Amino acid sequence: MKVNIYYGGRGMIDDPSLYVVNKIEEVLLELNVKLELFRLSELKNTITTLPASINDCDGIILATTVEWFGMGGFMHQFLDACWLYGNREKFATTYMCPVVVSKTFGERETMSDLISAWEILGGLPCNGIAAYVDDLKEFEADPAYNNLIEKTAENIYRTISQKTPYFPTSNQAIKQIVKKAPAMPLTREETEQLSQYAADESYVQKQKEDIAELTNLFKGMMENSGQDESIRFIPDLEGHFKPHGNVNAVYRFDLKEKKKSLIAEIVDSRLTCYYGENDSSDVKCRMDTKAMEQIISGRITLQKAFMTGMIQAKGDIKTLRLFDQIFDFSGEEG
Repeated sequence: MKVNIYYGGRGMIDDPSLYVVNKIEEVLLELNVKLELFRLSELKNTITTLPASINDCDGIILATTVEWFGMGGFMHQFLDACWLYGNREKFATTYMCPVVVSKTFGERETMSDLISAWEILGGLPCNGIAAYVDDLKEFEADPAYNNLIEKTAENIYRTISQKTPYFPTSNQAIKQIVKKAPAMPLTREETEQLSQYAADESYVQKQKEDIAELTNLFKGMMENSGQDESIRFIPDLEGHFKPHGNVNAVYRFDLKEKKKSLIAEIVDSRLTCYYGENDSSDVKCRMDTKAMEQIISGRITLQKAFMTGMIQAKGDIKTLRLFDQIFDFSGEEG
């Protein structure tokens, strides 16, 4: 048996749906189920080819978070691709389990949307998970919640292995009406070519070239102004480092305009900053230099930048919050 997992969130450090997906994976692996995880945010330029990956599996899990209004855009794109390019005959024998774990409102409505979409595509839905999580640590530590997740995973296995039948639904009737726009009979090579067109790679490449040109221009302006780019931001971090008690942490900042990462390594409350590589960082942040400038100028904290989506972060959430306590930029604003 093979099950594919399509994760439509943004991969944020505190996304509770990732925790649920990991627990489901553990149970299914113990039952000797082959698993393959697709992170849609990392495959956004090839989403139109992903429906073909359903052809060799027995069931799928659609996992997503709830954005400000309903499911995120990546999951919408994937479902659109299934409608346009997917194999409807294969969908008809494929079970789908929805997983929606939210830190805001609307998780039940989003799960209902996933079920309706899969039924209209002709697929078979099975019982999933819709939950609201206020505190991820409390949720992870509650044995009752973990037991429910495990039972859901076991139910997925039973449903697929026993090919559980379902009563017909009105969504299946709707499918008969709207299927006048049939799936395109494309080969895998043709689908990949279509994906390149849909993603408009030439436009993306042109944008990258324009950004590179502007970056070089910006670097030249900075060099002319007498600022040493090789140590940029390092004096700011060193000058505002004010630890309380014994601190041990490693922060890695991947700045889009720089080839090397900015590393802030703290051992026994002693700070070392440099540009290079460190694979053992506690927190890894991806941002542009403009975001870093706002942080060191005191206009925004690292945690707020993460919560508002200005930066992306992975690692330990406690260590992320600690940054704003040990680096005091509060007096810089203005």
